[in-house]
Amino acid sequence: MTRSINLSKTKIILTIVALLLVIQIIPYGKNHTNPKAISHPNWDSQRTKKLFYRACGDCHSFQTKWPSYSNIAPISWLVYSDVVEGRDHFNVSNIGGQNRNKLKEAAESIKEGEMPMFIYTIMHKNARLSDKEKQDLIQGLQATFGQ
Repeated sequence: MTRSINLSKTKIILTIVALLLVIQIIPYGKNHTNPKAISHPNWDSQRTKKLFYRACGDCHSFQTKWPSYSNIAPISWLVYSDVVEGRDHFNVSNIGGQNRNKLKEAAESIKEGEMPMFIYTIMHKNARLSDKEKQDLIQGLQATFGQ
């Protein structure tokens, strides 16, 4: 009985490992390009710019820093999807192509605790902002993009 259970566990583990190896050939999530910026905001201060890129820039600009784990499926799929969605929603590297209301929503998203996403701050400790830094970023975004 124990031998049968151990054999089943071994088969399950080998199957999982084989699947993880096979999914590495799927190209989705491996296009880690950073297109050339089309435009840049006229930041109200260097502090706002620094806080923004620290906590938001990887998903909301064309200056994404792709971590090594973003090359390993299925994690690469999640990271890539988040970056694409983030850039589509709000992208400081393409200010001219965006609805002004989206720009104004950035401060509100931080104020409501929606951004940066919790899962992002787990892997990027530097994206965790103190209450003072959050307040400074909110005020800076409002000054940069309007209330």
